[in-house]
Amino acid sequence: MGREIAQERLNAAKDNLLVMEEIISNPHLTHMVAFHAQQTIEKCLKAYLEANESEVPKIHKLETLFQRTEIPYNQDLIELLDALYIEARYPGDLGLLPSGKPSIKEAQKFYEYAKEIFTILEQRINQ
Repeated sequence: MGREIAQERLNAAKDNLLVMEEIISNPHLTHMVAFHAQQTIEKCLKAYLEANESEVPKIHKLETLFQRTEIPYNQDLIELLDALYIEARYPGDLGLLPSGKPSIKEAQKFYEYAKEIFTILEQRINQ
C-alpha cells in the first residue's frame, strides 16, 4: 500500500512540474512557479517517506520533511520556498520575496531544483 500511495504522490508532483513548465516564462506568474515548486518537493518527500514506510507528517515545511530523510538539500533555497509557500497561503503578499515577486531567473531556479528533487526521489523510490 505504501508504494501505491508513494506513486500517487509522485504523479501529483509530476503534475506540479507540468504546470511550472507551462507558466515558467510568464513574469506575472513567478510567484506561482515558486508555489508549485514547493508543492512538487513536498509531495516528493512525502512519497519517499511513504515508500520507506515512515510516518508521513501532516506538515508543509520542507526543511522539516528533508530532516526526516537522509536526502541532502539546499538549505537557503528550501528556507526561501518555505517562506514563499506560507506567504502564498494567505491573502495579501501572495508568495512574495522581500523584494517583491520572484524574478523569472529565480522562478527558473525554483523549477530546476524541484525537477532535480523529483528525479532523485523518483529514482530512489523505484529502485
